[in-house]
Amino acid sequence: MTKPLVLIVEDETPLVTLLRYNLEKEGFLVCEAGDGEEALLQIAERKPDLVLLDWMLPLVSGIEVCRRIRRSPETRSLPVIILTARGEENDRVRGLDSGADDYVVKPFSPSELVARLRAVMRRAQPSNAQDVLRFGDIEVDTAAHRVTRAGKPVHLGPTEFRLLQYFVLHPGRVFARGQLLDAVWGHDVYVEGRTVDVHIRRLRKALNAGGAVDVVRTVRSAGYALDHATR
Repeated sequence: MTKPLVLIVEDETPLVTLLRYNLEKEGFLVCEAGDGEEALLQIAERKPDLVLLDWMLPLVSGIEVCRRIRRSPETRSLPVIILTARGEENDRVRGLDSGADDYVVKPFSPSELVARLRAVMRRAQPSNAQDVLRFGDIEVDTAAHRVTRAGKPVHLGPTEFRLLQYFVLHPGRVFARGQLLDAVWGHDVYVEGRTVDVHIRRLRKALNAGGAVDVVRTVRSAGYALDHATR
C-alpha cells in the first residue's frame, strides 16, 4: 500500500523537524516548503495527499495559499489543515472560510494532530457503496468525487462533499450539529459545533450558485436537513 504524502508548509525549522519525525513514525511520507510560493510549486509538482499549512508564511500567506488551492480545478479537492498560533474564534472561522478542512492551534499534541490528519484524509476518500447518488437535480458521483446540479458542475471541498453525500443518503431528515460531527468528522476527533455552520454555509453557497433553489434547510434549535424547498 502506498504511503500518503503530506506537504508541511512551515517556516519554523524546529517545528518542521518535530512534524516530520511524528508523521514519518506514523507511516506518512513528508515533503516540505518554507514559504507560500514554494508551497504552490510543491503542490503542482508533488501532488501531495494532504497539506499541513501554517497561517503565517513569508511571500504568500497560508490563507491565500488555501484560497488558491480551492480555486484551482486540479487541487480544489486537496485536503488542507491550517496550523497556527491564532486561537480566537474569528480566526478559526476565517481559516475555515478560506477553504481549510480543519484548524489546529499551536501548541498542539502530535498525537491529536495525527488523528485529525487521518480523519481529514478519510473524509476526502469517496465511498464505493453507491457510485451515483441523486436528490432532485443534484447528482453526487462518489467514485469520481464530482457533484453536478442541473447538469452544471458544483465545486466542493472534501468536507462539503462528505456533508452533501451524507445528506443525500438521508433526504429530509434533520440532523443536529453533533450528529453531523460524528457522521462526517468522526468520533475520534474533537471539532466545535460552529465548524458545522461554516461548512454548511460553504455547501449552501456552492449549491445555490446562479440563483438555484436552496435545498439545505435550517431547522431552528434542531439542525439541518436536505429538503425540497418551497419558495
